[in-house]
Amino acid sequence: MATNASTQAGSKRWTYFHSALQLAIQRSAHKWTYEDFAECFSLWCDEQPENAATIFNLVSSRLESSITENCEQLFKKYNVKENLDNLHAVVTAARARKQAGYDGKDVWREDLQPRAAVRARTIPLLEQERDRLRAELAQLTAENSGLQSEMERNVRAKDEADRDAARLLDVLDKALAKWDRMPLDKVEQWTLGAAEEAGSRA
Repeated sequence: MATNASTQAGSKRWTYFHSALQLAIQRSAHKWTYEDFAECFSLWCDEQPENAATIFNLVSSRLESSITENCEQLFKKYNVKENLDNLHAVVTAARARKQAGYDGKDVWREDLQPRAAVRARTIPLLEQERDRLRAELAQLTAENSGLQSEMERNVRAKDEADRDAARLLDVLDKALAKWDRMPLDKVEQWTLGAAEEAGSRA
């Protein structure tokens, strides 16, 4: 049954079901043997055995294809693959809970209201999500605290650097003020004297 359904990956339950159905279709399509066919059309089979064998094979193949196509239409109409996959998931989860010693309360009884059943199913999930969010929030809070401490250290370092820069600027301002108060002729004489002294040493 090389069809769209058979080429789609599915659960183990769907695979087993599809394989069994494929085998059943093949057996039913070929259950009518050539001997049975020859009994129905004995004269023709005796006169034209090759043509009769060809027609028999075509009929068998067409019968198998027709059954397969009808099955595929039913699969699509009733979502057989999806439903079997869901059933397999539910059964697998139930077996896993049983092996793990699950002692939770049943979520369904005949007298159980739908709202209570929904709460019984969703509240544990919501509690798990709450715990996960709390853990994530605690982690983010710790990370934010670390970032805040680092930022405060950077701010203090910047303030200290600003104070050092301000002190250096004050020193430069004072030096520039003293330089401006010095007479220009004395500066020139000192510069010439320093240059001559440097030249005599050379």
